Amino acid sequence: MNDPILSAASGPSGTPAPAGGEPARAAQAARLKARAIEVLQIEAEAVSALQERIGEAFVRACEMMLACRGRVVVSGMGKSGHVARKIAATLASTGTPAFFMHPAEASHGDLGMVTAEDVVLALSYSGNTDELLAIVPLVKRRGSGLIAMTGAADSRLAALADVHLDAAVAREACPLNLAPTASTTASLALGDALAVALLEARGFGPDDFASSHPGGALGRRLLTHVSDVMRSGQALPTVRSGSTLVAAILEVTRKRMGMVAILDEDGQVMGIFTDGDLRRLLERGGDIRGLPVDSAMTGSPAVIGPHALAAEAVQLMEARRISQLLVVDPRRHLVGALHIHDLLAAKIV
Repeated sequence: MNDPILSAASGPSGTPAPAGGEPARAAQAARLKARAIEVLQIEAEAVSALQERIGEAFVRACEMMLACRGRVVVSGMGKSGHVARKIAATLASTGTPAFFMHPAEASHGDLGMVTAEDVVLALSYSGNTDELLAIVPLVKRRGSGLIAMTGAADSRLAALADVHLDAAVAREACPLNLAPTASTTASLALGDALAVALLEARGFGPDDFASSHPGGALGRRLLTHVSDVMRSGQALPTVRSGSTLVAAILEVTRKRMGMVAILDEDGQVMGIFTDGDLRRLLERGGDIRGLPVDSAMTGSPAVIGPHALAAEAVQLMEARRISQLLVVDPRRHLVGALHIHDLLAAKIV
C-alpha cells in the first residue's frame, strides 16, 4: 500500500519534494538549470583557453609520439587516471598504438610493460602525484620519453618531463573549486587534440579506422559492401524491354521488392518500374493492360557498383529519396538490387 505521508512528502519517483509546494519546486528547478549552465560555461572557457597554449611544446609532443617505435603508455591517478584511460583508447583507435598503465600497479610489477622504445604520457593536474613521481626515475632510466600533462608548470612532474603540456584552468566548475571538473575536461580535450593531430600526420584514413573498429554499428558502416547485402540471382525482379506492364506488375508482386528492372537483350539496365510509378499511372486513369513497360518506366535510374560501401548506398538512396537501388557492373549489366529494408536488416541504417 502507498504510504500517504511518504506520498505527500515526495516528488515524482519518490524523491523528496521541496518544502513549500510548486513555487518552491520552480525555484529549485531554476537554481538547478542555472548551475548547469554555469558549469558548461566554465568548462567551455577552460577548453577555449587551451588554444593559446598550443605551441612548440605541443609540436614536440606530437613529434615524440610519431617517432615512437614502441607504444604510448598513458598513466594517471584518480580522475586523471580516468581521463588517461580515455586518451589511451582514443590514441589506439586512431593509429597511435597506446595503452593505459595504472601508476600504483606500475610500482608493483606493471612497469615491466614499459620499454626504451615507448613514450610515457603522464597526467597529473597538480604535477606532484606521489604514485607517478615514484615511477618517473625508473621510466627515465629505461630511456623512455616522458611527456607530462599538468596544470602546474612549476611542478616536479613538469620539471622532470622531456615535454610539458600546460592544461591549467582558471577554476573548477565545482562551486567549492575542489572537485576535478573543468580540469579533467581540459585534459581530455588536450588528449583529443593530440590524437587527431597524430591521426592526420599519419595519413590515417577510413579504411584504417575500419580495421580497428570491426565491431558494432561503426564497423558495419565502414566494412560492409553493397555485394554483402544485395539481392542477386533468382531474387532479382527483372523483365525484358518490350514486356507488357501486366508482366512487369506480376514480377514486382512475385519478387517483393516494390520494383522491377527493365533489361535489354544483353542484360544491361534500361530503366526501373516501381510501385510508385504504378500508383502515379493509376492516378492518371485509362486502360493500362496493353501498355508496354518501357512507356511507364523511369529511364536512367540511380545505380551503384557492388564494391561500393553499403553506407554509400544509403547516402545515395537518401539523396534521391528512393527505396530501391539497382547494382550494376562497369558495363551496366544488372548484378544485384538493394531495398532499404535490406540495409535496415544489416543495421547499416
